[in-house]
Amino acid sequence: MNTFKRGLFLSLLFILAIVLVACSEDGKETKNDEEKAPVSTEGSKVEELTIGYTGPLSGPAAFYGEETLKGLRMAAEEINDSGGFEVDGQKYTINLSTLDDKYLPNEAAANAKRLVQEQDTKFIYTPHSGGVYAMQVFNEMEDFIVMAYTSEPGVTETGNKMTVRIPPRYDRYIEPFTKYEMERFGKKIAFLPTATQYGKDWADSLRPVWEANGGEVVFDESIDFSKDTDFQTIMTNALAKNPDVLFIGGPSQPTALVLKQARDLGFEGGFIIMDQAKLDEIAAVLGGSYDLLEGVISTPPLVTSRYGGTEAFIEKYRSENDKDPGSESGFHYISLYILVEAMKAAGTVDDTEKIMAAMDQGAKNLPEDKEVYYIQGVDDDGGFLPLLRMAYVENGEIVQMGEEK
Repeated sequence: MNTFKRGLFLSLLFILAIVLVACSEDGKETKNDEEKAPVSTEGSKVEELTIGYTGPLSGPAAFYGEETLKGLRMAAEEINDSGGFEVDGQKYTINLSTLDDKYLPNEAAANAKRLVQEQDTKFIYTPHSGGVYAMQVFNEMEDFIVMAYTSEPGVTETGNKMTVRIPPRYDRYIEPFTKYEMERFGKKIAFLPTATQYGKDWADSLRPVWEANGGEVVFDESIDFSKDTDFQTIMTNALAKNPDVLFIGGPSQPTALVLKQARDLGFEGGFIIMDQAKLDEIAAVLGGSYDLLEGVISTPPLVTSRYGGTEAFIEKYRSENDKDPGSESGFHYISLYILVEAMKAAGTVDDTEKIMAAMDQGAKNLPEDKEVYYIQGVDDDGGFLPLLRMAYVENGEIVQMGEEK
Protein backbone atom coordinates (compact mmCIF):
# COMPACT_ATOMS: atom_id res chain seq x y z
CA MET A 1 0.00 0.00 0.00
CA ASN A 2 2.78 2.35 0.93
CA THR A 3 4.60 1.43 -2.25
CA PHE A 4 1.45 2.18 -4.26
CA LYS A 5 0.99 5.60 -2.56
CA ARG A 6 4.65 6.46 -3.10
CA GLY A 7 4.38 5.55 -6.80
CA LEU A 8 1.20 7.58 -7.22
CA PHE A 9 2.76 10.57 -5.49
CA LEU A 10 5.87 10.43 -7.71
CA SER A 11 3.70 10.10 -10.81
CA LEU A 12 1.71 13.19 -9.85
CA LEU A 13 4.91 15.15 -9.21
CA PHE A 14 6.24 14.13 -12.64
CA ILE A 15 3.04 15.24 -14.41
CA LEU A 16 3.02 18.54 -12.51
CA ALA A 17 6.62 19.23 -13.50
CA ILE A 18 5.82 18.64 -17.19
CA VAL A 19 2.86 21.04 -17.02
CA LEU A 20 4.93 23.75 -15.31
CA VAL A 21 7.73 23.47 -17.87
CA ALA A 22 5.25 23.63 -20.76
CA CYS A 23 3.53 26.71 -19.33
CA SER A 24 6.90 28.35 -18.76
CA GLU A 25 7.97 27.69 -22.35
CA ASP A 26 4.64 28.97 -23.74
CA GLY A 27 5.01 32.13 -21.68
CA LYS A 28 8.52 32.71 -22.97
CA GLU A 29 7.40 32.17 -26.57
CA THR A 30 4.50 34.63 -26.25
CA LYS A 31 6.69 37.25 -24.67
CA ASN A 32 9.32 36.88 -27.39
CA ASP A 33 6.69 37.14 -30.12
CA GLU A 34 5.45 40.37 -28.60
CA GLU A 35 8.96 41.75 -28.35
CA LYS A 36 10.15 40.70 -31.78
CA ALA A 37 7.04 40.98 -33.94
CA PRO A 38 6.45 44.31 -35.71
CA VAL A 39 3.14 46.13 -35.31
CA SER A 40 2.07 44.65 -38.63
CA THR A 41 3.44 42.12 -41.06
CA GLU A 42 2.44 41.26 -44.58
CA GLY A 43 0.11 38.57 -43.35
CA SER A 44 -1.24 40.40 -40.30
CA LYS A 45 -4.93 40.79 -39.64
CA VAL A 46 -6.64 43.88 -41.03
CA GLU A 47 -8.55 45.65 -38.29
CA GLU A 48 -11.94 47.35 -38.67
CA LEU A 49 -12.46 50.98 -37.69
CA THR A 50 -16.01 52.14 -36.99
CA ILE A 51 -17.14 55.53 -38.30
CA GLY A 52 -20.51 56.61 -36.89
CA TYR A 53 -23.31 58.51 -38.60
CA THR A 54 -26.55 59.92 -37.21
CA GLY A 55 -28.90 61.80 -39.52
CA PRO A 56 -32.41 62.04 -40.97
CA LEU A 57 -33.05 58.76 -42.77
CA SER A 58 -36.83 58.97 -42.43
CA GLY A 59 -39.35 61.81 -42.47
CA PRO A 60 -39.35 65.02 -44.59
CA ALA A 61 -35.55 65.39 -44.53
CA ALA A 62 -34.82 61.76 -45.45
CA PHE A 63 -33.75 62.65 -48.99
CA TYR A 64 -31.19 65.08 -47.58
CA GLY A 65 -29.92 62.52 -45.07
CA GLU A 66 -29.54 59.83 -47.72
CA GLU A 67 -27.57 62.19 -49.96
CA THR A 68 -25.05 62.89 -47.21
CA LEU A 69 -24.75 59.18 -46.50
CA LYS A 70 -24.16 58.24 -50.14
CA GLY A 71 -20.91 60.22 -50.24
CA LEU A 72 -19.64 58.51 -47.09
CA ARG A 73 -20.56 55.09 -48.42
CA MET A 74 -18.81 55.71 -51.72
CA ALA A 75 -15.59 56.75 -49.99
CA ALA A 76 -15.73 53.88 -47.47
CA GLU A 77 -16.32 51.30 -50.21
CA GLU A 78 -13.44 52.66 -52.29
CA ILE A 79 -11.09 52.60 -49.32
CA ASN A 80 -12.10 49.07 -48.35
CA ASP A 81 -11.98 47.75 -51.93
CA SER A 82 -8.42 49.05 -52.22
CA GLY A 83 -7.38 46.98 -49.19
CA GLY A 84 -7.95 49.64 -46.54
CA PHE A 85 -5.51 52.23 -45.24
CA GLU A 86 -2.39 51.95 -43.11
CA VAL A 87 -1.66 53.82 -39.89
CA ASP A 88 1.56 53.18 -38.00
CA GLY A 89 2.07 49.85 -39.75
CA GLN A 90 -1.45 48.52 -39.15
CA LYS A 91 -4.03 48.10 -41.92
CA TYR A 92 -7.63 49.19 -41.34
CA THR A 93 -10.90 48.96 -43.20
CA ILE A 94 -13.93 51.14 -42.44
CA ASN A 95 -17.18 49.99 -40.88
CA LEU A 96 -19.80 52.69 -41.44
CA SER A 97 -22.42 52.44 -38.67
CA THR A 98 -25.56 54.50 -39.38
CA LEU A 99 -28.53 55.48 -37.22
CA ASP A 100 -31.68 57.48 -38.00
CA ASP A 101 -32.33 60.55 -35.85
CA LYS A 102 -35.32 61.91 -37.87
CA TYR A 103 -33.59 65.34 -37.89
CA LEU A 104 -34.11 65.67 -34.13
CA PRO A 105 -31.24 66.93 -31.92
CA ASN A 106 -32.21 64.78 -28.94
CA GLU A 107 -32.26 61.66 -31.12
CA ALA A 108 -28.85 62.60 -32.56
CA ALA A 109 -27.43 62.86 -29.04
CA ALA A 110 -28.93 59.51 -28.04
CA ASN A 111 -27.55 57.88 -31.18
CA ALA A 112 -24.09 59.30 -30.49
CA LYS A 113 -24.08 57.88 -26.97
CA ARG A 114 -25.13 54.52 -28.35
CA LEU A 115 -22.38 54.54 -30.98
CA VAL A 116 -19.75 55.39 -28.37
CA GLN A 117 -20.94 52.95 -25.72
CA GLU A 118 -21.65 49.99 -28.00
CA GLN A 119 -18.96 50.42 -30.68
CA ASP A 120 -16.34 52.69 -29.08
CA THR A 121 -16.74 55.08 -32.01
CA LYS A 122 -14.20 57.94 -32.20
CA PHE A 123 -15.79 59.80 -35.15
CA ILE A 124 -19.49 60.59 -35.58
CA TYR A 125 -20.97 62.42 -38.56
CA THR A 126 -24.18 64.42 -38.41
CA PRO A 127 -25.65 66.67 -41.13
CA HIS A 128 -27.58 69.17 -39.01
CA SER A 129 -26.54 71.88 -36.58
CA GLY A 130 -29.08 70.85 -33.94
CA GLY A 131 -27.46 67.44 -33.76
CA VAL A 132 -24.00 68.98 -33.63
CA TYR A 133 -24.86 71.24 -30.72
CA ALA A 134 -26.53 68.35 -28.87
CA MET A 135 -23.39 66.21 -29.20
CA GLN A 136 -21.06 69.03 -28.25
CA VAL A 137 -22.50 68.91 -24.75
CA PHE A 138 -20.60 65.68 -24.09
CA ASN A 139 -18.34 64.74 -27.01
CA GLU A 140 -15.12 66.04 -25.43
CA MET A 141 -15.85 64.13 -22.23
CA GLU A 142 -16.73 60.98 -24.19
CA ASP A 143 -13.66 61.47 -26.40
CA PHE A 144 -15.09 61.47 -29.93
CA ILE A 145 -14.82 63.89 -32.83
CA VAL A 146 -18.01 65.40 -34.27
CA MET A 147 -17.81 65.48 -38.07
CA ALA A 148 -20.30 68.30 -38.60
CA TYR A 149 -21.92 68.82 -41.96
CA THR A 150 -23.39 72.24 -41.30
CA SER A 151 -22.39 75.70 -42.47
CA GLU A 152 -23.46 77.12 -39.10
CA PRO A 153 -20.44 79.22 -37.96
CA GLY A 154 -21.29 78.74 -34.29
CA VAL A 155 -20.39 75.05 -34.20
CA THR A 156 -16.70 75.92 -34.48
CA GLU A 157 -16.94 79.01 -32.28
CA THR A 158 -18.03 77.26 -29.08
CA GLY A 159 -14.48 76.38 -28.01
CA ASN A 160 -15.16 72.69 -28.61
CA LYS A 161 -11.83 71.19 -29.63
CA MET A 162 -13.31 67.98 -31.03
CA THR A 163 -15.50 69.35 -33.84
CA VAL A 164 -14.79 69.49 -37.57
CA ARG A 165 -17.04 71.72 -39.73
CA ILE A 166 -17.09 70.38 -43.29
CA PRO A 167 -18.88 72.91 -45.59
CA PRO A 168 -18.01 76.64 -45.79
CA ARG A 169 -19.62 78.80 -43.12
CA TYR A 170 -22.79 80.44 -44.40
CA ASP A 171 -22.04 83.93 -43.10
CA ARG A 172 -19.57 84.32 -45.97
CA TYR A 173 -22.51 84.28 -48.40
CA ILE A 174 -24.76 86.85 -46.74
CA GLU A 175 -23.22 90.11 -47.98
CA PRO A 176 -22.89 89.11 -51.67
CA PHE A 177 -26.34 87.47 -51.63
CA THR A 178 -27.86 90.65 -50.20
CA LYS A 179 -26.23 92.98 -52.70
CA TYR A 180 -27.20 90.86 -55.70
CA GLU A 181 -30.87 90.61 -54.73
CA MET A 182 -31.19 94.27 -53.76
CA GLU A 183 -29.62 95.48 -56.99
CA ARG A 184 -31.80 93.24 -59.14
CA PHE A 185 -35.17 93.23 -57.31
CA GLY A 186 -35.41 95.69 -54.43
CA LYS A 187 -35.05 96.13 -50.68
CA LYS A 188 -38.16 94.52 -49.18
CA ILE A 189 -37.71 90.92 -48.06
CA ALA A 190 -39.98 88.28 -46.51
CA PHE A 191 -38.40 85.65 -44.25
CA LEU A 192 -39.73 82.07 -44.64
CA PRO A 193 -36.83 79.80 -43.62
CA THR A 194 -36.95 76.34 -42.09
CA ALA A 195 -37.91 76.31 -38.40
CA THR A 196 -34.76 74.43 -37.37
CA GLN A 197 -32.04 76.02 -35.27
CA TYR A 198 -30.02 76.31 -38.45
CA GLY A 199 -32.79 78.29 -40.13
CA LYS A 200 -33.18 80.58 -37.14
CA ASP A 201 -29.44 81.26 -37.02
CA TRP A 202 -29.32 81.96 -40.77
CA ALA A 203 -32.19 84.44 -40.38
CA ASP A 204 -30.52 86.12 -37.40
CA SER A 205 -27.36 86.60 -39.48
CA LEU A 206 -29.13 87.83 -42.62
CA ARG A 207 -31.45 90.33 -40.92
CA PRO A 208 -28.85 92.86 -39.70
CA VAL A 209 -26.93 92.72 -42.99
CA TRP A 210 -30.10 93.29 -45.01
CA GLU A 211 -31.11 96.21 -42.81
CA ALA A 212 -27.60 97.70 -42.77
CA ASN A 213 -27.80 97.87 -46.57
CA GLY A 214 -31.02 99.89 -46.37
CA GLY A 215 -33.42 96.96 -46.62
CA GLU A 216 -36.62 96.15 -44.76
CA VAL A 217 -37.90 92.82 -43.43
CA VAL A 218 -41.65 92.97 -44.15
CA PHE A 219 -42.58 89.43 -43.04
CA ASP A 220 -40.83 87.10 -40.60
CA GLU A 221 -42.09 83.57 -39.97
CA SER A 222 -40.57 80.09 -40.28
CA ILE A 223 -41.81 76.80 -41.74
CA ASP A 224 -41.67 73.52 -39.83
CA PHE A 225 -41.08 70.97 -42.57
CA SER A 226 -41.60 68.12 -40.12
CA LYS A 227 -45.24 69.18 -39.76
CA ASP A 228 -46.18 71.55 -42.61
CA THR A 229 -46.87 70.26 -46.11
CA ASP A 230 -49.27 72.93 -47.38
CA PHE A 231 -47.59 76.31 -47.76
CA GLN A 232 -50.39 78.30 -49.37
CA THR A 233 -51.60 80.11 -46.25
CA ILE A 234 -48.20 81.25 -44.99
CA MET A 235 -47.10 82.21 -48.51
CA THR A 236 -50.29 84.19 -49.10
CA ASN A 237 -49.68 86.09 -45.88
CA ALA A 238 -46.08 86.79 -46.85
CA LEU A 239 -46.92 88.00 -50.36
CA ALA A 240 -49.60 90.31 -48.93
CA LYS A 241 -46.67 92.42 -47.64
CA ASN A 242 -45.44 92.97 -51.23
CA PRO A 243 -41.84 91.74 -50.80
CA ASP A 244 -39.29 92.06 -53.58
CA VAL A 245 -37.32 89.06 -52.34
CA LEU A 246 -38.12 85.88 -50.41
CA PHE A 247 -35.65 84.24 -48.04
CA ILE A 248 -36.36 80.49 -48.00
CA GLY A 249 -34.50 77.24 -47.39
CA GLY A 250 -34.06 73.92 -45.68
CA PRO A 251 -33.87 70.51 -47.36
CA SER A 252 -34.10 70.76 -51.15
CA GLN A 253 -37.38 68.91 -51.70
CA PRO A 254 -39.66 70.96 -49.41
CA THR A 255 -37.80 74.16 -50.36
CA ALA A 256 -38.70 73.49 -54.00
CA LEU A 257 -42.37 73.23 -53.03
CA VAL A 258 -42.22 76.53 -51.13
CA LEU A 259 -40.68 78.22 -54.17
CA LYS A 260 -43.32 76.75 -56.49
CA GLN A 261 -46.10 77.91 -54.17
CA ALA A 262 -44.75 81.45 -54.40
CA ARG A 263 -44.67 81.31 -58.20
CA ASP A 264 -48.14 79.78 -58.33
CA LEU A 265 -49.42 82.75 -56.32
CA GLY A 266 -47.90 85.18 -58.80
CA PHE A 267 -44.60 86.15 -57.13
CA GLU A 268 -42.10 87.41 -59.73
CA GLY A 269 -39.28 88.58 -57.45
CA GLY A 270 -36.02 87.00 -56.34
CA PHE A 271 -35.03 84.40 -53.78
CA ILE A 272 -32.19 84.05 -51.31
CA ILE A 273 -31.96 80.32 -50.69
CA MET A 274 -30.06 78.94 -47.72
CA ASP A 275 -27.09 76.82 -48.69
CA GLN A 276 -28.66 73.59 -47.40
CA ALA A 277 -31.02 73.49 -50.38
CA LYS A 278 -29.32 72.93 -53.76
CA LEU A 279 -30.30 74.52 -57.07
CA ASP A 280 -30.03 71.35 -59.15
CA GLU A 281 -32.04 69.34 -56.62
CA ILE A 282 -34.73 72.02 -56.49
CA ALA A 283 -34.86 72.10 -60.29
CA ALA A 284 -35.18 68.31 -60.39
CA VAL A 285 -38.21 68.43 -58.09
CA LEU A 286 -39.75 71.07 -60.39
CA GLY A 287 -39.31 69.04 -63.55
CA GLY A 288 -35.67 69.71 -64.43
CA SER A 289 -36.02 73.30 -65.65
CA TYR A 290 -34.50 76.39 -64.01
CA ASP A 291 -37.24 78.68 -65.33
CA LEU A 292 -39.08 78.91 -61.99
CA LEU A 293 -35.73 79.65 -60.28
CA GLU A 294 -35.19 82.91 -62.17
CA GLY A 295 -33.66 85.43 -59.78
CA VAL A 296 -32.48 82.84 -57.23
CA ILE A 297 -29.07 83.16 -55.62
CA SER A 298 -27.53 80.28 -53.67
CA THR A 299 -24.57 77.89 -53.84
CA PRO A 300 -23.58 76.23 -57.17
CA PRO A 301 -24.40 72.62 -58.03
CA LEU A 302 -21.55 70.14 -57.68
CA VAL A 303 -21.82 69.15 -61.35
CA THR A 304 -20.61 72.62 -62.35
CA SER A 305 -17.35 72.23 -60.40
CA ARG A 306 -14.10 71.16 -62.07
CA TYR A 307 -11.36 69.89 -59.77
CA GLY A 308 -9.00 66.90 -59.89
CA GLY A 309 -11.52 64.32 -58.71
CA THR A 310 -14.85 65.92 -59.65
CA GLU A 311 -15.42 64.27 -63.01
CA ALA A 312 -14.64 60.74 -61.82
CA PHE A 313 -16.84 61.20 -58.75
CA ILE A 314 -19.77 62.46 -60.82
CA GLU A 315 -19.42 59.61 -63.30
CA LYS A 316 -19.33 56.96 -60.58
CA TYR A 317 -22.21 58.52 -58.65
CA ARG A 318 -24.35 58.66 -61.79
CA SER A 319 -23.62 55.03 -62.59
CA GLU A 320 -24.72 53.94 -59.10
CA ASN A 321 -27.68 56.28 -58.61
CA ASP A 322 -28.88 57.23 -62.10
CA LYS A 323 -28.83 60.94 -61.26
CA ASP A 324 -26.42 63.79 -60.57
CA PRO A 325 -24.73 64.04 -57.15
CA GLY A 326 -25.34 66.96 -54.83
CA SER A 327 -22.75 68.83 -52.81
CA GLU A 328 -23.77 66.91 -49.67
CA SER A 329 -22.47 63.71 -51.24
CA GLY A 330 -19.34 65.39 -52.57
CA PHE A 331 -18.36 67.03 -49.28
CA HIS A 332 -18.96 63.85 -47.27
CA TYR A 333 -16.93 61.88 -49.77
CA ILE A 334 -13.84 64.07 -49.48
CA SER A 335 -14.26 64.53 -45.74
CA LEU A 336 -13.77 60.82 -45.13
CA TYR A 337 -10.62 60.80 -47.24
CA ILE A 338 -9.34 63.86 -45.34
CA LEU A 339 -10.11 62.13 -42.02
CA VAL A 340 -8.16 59.07 -43.16
CA GLU A 341 -5.23 61.25 -44.21
CA ALA A 342 -5.34 62.99 -40.82
CA MET A 343 -5.15 59.63 -39.02
CA LYS A 344 -2.22 58.61 -41.20
CA ALA A 345 -0.43 61.90 -40.48
CA ALA A 346 -1.15 61.59 -36.75
CA GLY A 347 -0.02 57.96 -36.63
CA THR A 348 -3.10 56.90 -34.69
CA VAL A 349 -6.75 55.96 -35.16
CA ASP A 350 -7.89 56.59 -31.60
CA ASP A 351 -5.93 59.53 -30.15
CA THR A 352 -8.49 62.21 -30.98
CA GLU A 353 -6.29 65.14 -29.93
CA LYS A 354 -3.50 64.09 -32.27
CA ILE A 355 -5.95 63.47 -35.10
CA MET A 356 -7.54 66.92 -34.67
CA ALA A 357 -4.06 68.47 -34.67
CA ALA A 358 -3.31 66.67 -37.95
CA MET A 359 -6.59 67.59 -39.69
CA ASP A 360 -5.06 70.49 -41.62
CA GLN A 361 -2.30 68.21 -42.89
CA GLY A 362 -4.94 65.66 -43.78
CA ALA A 363 -6.65 68.21 -46.03
CA LYS A 364 -3.36 69.13 -47.65
CA ASN A 365 -2.60 65.43 -48.24
CA LEU A 366 -5.91 64.76 -50.00
CA PRO A 367 -5.04 62.89 -53.21
CA GLU A 368 -5.76 64.99 -56.28
CA ASP A 369 -7.89 62.26 -57.84
CA LYS A 370 -10.20 62.49 -54.79
CA GLU A 371 -10.44 66.29 -54.97
CA VAL A 372 -14.17 66.66 -55.63
CA TYR A 373 -13.81 70.11 -54.07
CA TYR A 374 -10.63 72.05 -53.45
CA ILE A 375 -10.00 72.32 -49.69
CA GLN A 376 -7.19 74.75 -48.88
CA GLY A 377 -6.80 73.43 -45.36
CA VAL A 378 -8.52 73.24 -41.96
CA ASP A 379 -8.45 76.29 -39.68
CA ASP A 380 -7.53 76.31 -36.00
CA ASP A 381 -11.19 76.01 -35.00
CA GLY A 382 -11.70 72.85 -37.06
CA GLY A 383 -13.39 74.38 -40.10
CA PHE A 384 -12.66 73.20 -43.63
CA LEU A 385 -11.47 76.01 -45.91
CA PRO A 386 -13.06 75.44 -49.33
CA LEU A 387 -13.23 78.13 -51.99
CA LEU A 388 -16.22 80.46 -51.71
CA ARG A 389 -18.43 79.84 -54.75
CA MET A 390 -21.93 81.22 -55.46
CA ALA A 391 -24.47 80.88 -58.26
CA TYR A 392 -27.50 82.80 -59.49
CA VAL A 393 -30.07 82.08 -62.19
CA GLU A 394 -30.55 84.47 -65.09
CA ASN A 395 -32.54 83.72 -68.24
CA GLY A 396 -32.94 80.12 -67.13
CA GLU A 397 -29.18 79.53 -66.82
CA ILE A 398 -26.86 79.12 -63.84
CA VAL A 399 -24.16 81.79 -63.60
CA GLN A 400 -21.29 81.28 -61.17
CA MET A 401 -19.13 83.75 -59.27
CA GLY A 402 -16.61 83.62 -56.44
CA GLU A 403 -13.10 82.40 -55.69
CA GLU A 404 -11.04 80.34 -58.11
CA LYS A 405 -8.28 77.81 -57.42
